[in-house]
Amino acid sequence: MNKKLNPSSSRAVLARNLRALRERRHLSQEALADLAGLHRTYVGSVERGERNVSIDNIQRLAEALGVTPANLLQERDFEP
Repeated sequence: MNKKLNPSSSRAVLARNLRALRERRHLSQEALADLAGLHRTYVGSVERGERNVSIDNIQRLAEALGVTPANLLQERDFEP
């Protein structure tokens, strides 16, 4: 079952922010996963909005990107 996410859901916002911040830092999913102590496929599924991410893993991803967990969950517009 492939459910489409509401674009304003917290999971969709997290997915967009995670990808944008990772790309701004010129990190691959694998590099971010290594920094966060997570698996590459897990990071990919978070970026696609497929995972209901625990607060602990949001913290790990935020620390790896040098931002706060709140930054990952805040709606924002990233310029390409």
